[in-house]
Amino acid sequence: MIKNVEELNAAAEKLKSTVAMREGSAEHEGKIRKHVLICGGTGCTSSGSHKIREALEAELAEKGISDEIKVVTTGCFGLCALGPIVIVYPEGTFYSRVAPENMKEIVESHLIGGVPVASLEYKEKVGDHHMVNSLNDMTFYKKQHRVALHNCGVIDPENIDDYIARDGYKALAKVLTSMSREEVVDTMLKSGLRGRGGAGFPTGLKWKFAMGSTGKKYVCCNADEGDPGAFMDRSVLEGDPHSVLEAMAIAGYAIGSDEGYIYVRAEYPIAIHRLQVAIDQAHKEGLLGKNIFGTGFDFDITLRFGAGAFVCGEETALMTSIEGKRGEPRPRPPFPAVKGLFDRPTILNNVETYANICQIILNGADWFASMGTEKSKGTKVFALGGKIVNTGLVEVPMGTTLREVIEEIGGGIPNGKKFKAAQTGGPSGGCIPAHLIDTPIDYDNLISIGSMMGSGGLIVMDEDNCMVDIAKFFLEFTVDESCGKCTPCRVGTRRLLEILNKIIEGRGELEDLDRMEELCDYIKSASLCGLGQTAPNPVISTLRYFRDEYIAHIVDKKCPAGVCKRLVKYEIDKDKCIGCGKCARNCPVDAISKTDYVAEGHKLPSLAIDTTKCVKCGACISGCKFGAISKH
Repeated sequence: MIKNVEELNAAAEKLKSTVAMREGSAEHEGKIRKHVLICGGTGCTSSGSHKIREALEAELAEKGISDEIKVVTTGCFGLCALGPIVIVYPEGTFYSRVAPENMKEIVESHLIGGVPVASLEYKEKVGDHHMVNSLNDMTFYKKQHRVALHNCGVIDPENIDDYIARDGYKALAKVLTSMSREEVVDTMLKSGLRGRGGAGFPTGLKWKFAMGSTGKKYVCCNADEGDPGAFMDRSVLEGDPHSVLEAMAIAGYAIGSDEGYIYVRAEYPIAIHRLQVAIDQAHKEGLLGKNIFGTGFDFDITLRFGAGAFVCGEETALMTSIEGKRGEPRPRPPFPAVKGLFDRPTILNNVETYANICQIILNGADWFASMGTEKSKGTKVFALGGKIVNTGLVEVPMGTTLREVIEEIGGGIPNGKKFKAAQTGGPSGGCIPAHLIDTPIDYDNLISIGSMMGSGGLIVMDEDNCMVDIAKFFLEFTVDESCGKCTPCRVGTRRLLEILNKIIEGRGELEDLDRMEELCDYIKSASLCGLGQTAPNPVISTLRYFRDEYIAHIVDKKCPAGVCKRLVKYEIDKDKCIGCGKCARNCPVDAISKTDYVAEGHKLPSLAIDTTKCVKCGACISGCKFGAISKH
């Protein structure tokens, strides 16, 4: 139990040595001479990282060195494409795609013999050569600046001691003992921190509105991360849950609240488990609950689980769901800072926003504001996915260009393909074309080019992606997830999807483009909540930048990327075909037959595809070993 600030500082000082090795110190922690960190994020866990730990601990016990090696399960390291990941400190040796059977060699060669296992080390291509780099020297990490993620991949998220050793709960202690409520809010305002979960509303301003209200108040955390391809908040909760709890307590002090709720998706079992462990540990140490640090300040946090409705990411729908009602948005004003959860003043921020707050309190508003751009301060976490070499989690200063993220941190497009577009902001965002790859990423720049920051999903696409199909994908998601409360969203998005399907099936007319633009305008202006208002964005942005693809679908009845099945044509090159008949045997509709043509040097007649019968299944092209069948 930590009763006051002095006891917290004493505990932190005592515990610093337990994490020092992971911070670059070469000093041994008593008998312990190495730390082995194993990724325990969702991606690596699903790939069996827990089995790796079991195998490692068994091997250490067999060799009698369990007391010399500290094994730590951490949150996500970020470089998900290479998982499961194991890092050995103090060297920072980075092992990728590790399997349980590799543990014997790692223990014998590295942990006992002092020689890293070269075959398992991650080798980064520099020019024409592959170089073995430690964690801190890897291009993926060198370009990043970790603020929200500063503890992820460093601490054991289920051990509060690790968090305290890294200055955990010192920010809360600072505000409770040396800052007024007004000073805390003023610090947030001066920092320029904007909400990391949507349109980027200033966090300090939201807190200021709530502080001015009277009576019972609530602090809420939006952990209902529902965008396709987004996993930033999940990773923070899995890797550093205490940072969110501490920040919510600070927010509670600032606005005059003693109660908070975290609304987290039920599909995040690891995050839920670690959050609950963190809450229980914080209670045990007196860092949540009654009379925190002996200051008379009370604050408690309750978890609420979402059932996977995307609309519950909208703030009013989320609060309605916490109340036990159907998660539907309600009109604003009144805004939550005036009338929110249980009709009381409420502030709602997402996980990443809270993950920045303790660092701002400890390092100062000017420190945070020194990063980023004039109107978008600090850093931003992105979930980098799609057609990219280094799939994973990255945190970069606002204003970093899309090119830097994709080509330098992300490692570029695989298989020699060309970059075509990047989609940001999930179903509410838009597509950024290749000619805008040098655009600095911040709130205002993204909005100006027809996209938005959103929660931070960044999906990369190459030349093999059809942008009409991409627009359809996101619109289908929105149609499925619409709560149905307002007609523009419920009916408008469905009509918009019908037109898209018509175009993709080769039945489109040029007049459909005008109809879609008109319909998009109606949906944006008349929908009740942000979900409906932003639902047309993927269609609007693809029409703006890739209109030629829509025209090709309508006029030429052709999908340039070869994605839309109804517009794809399969052909057999009669001079390459050897007449083996494998494609005909694979065809489910008997659309392939022999011709009278025998190519030079071949013995059997070539085959041909009857396009009137072909169902575009692709069975023929996948079975041809001679490259005689093409799709266009």
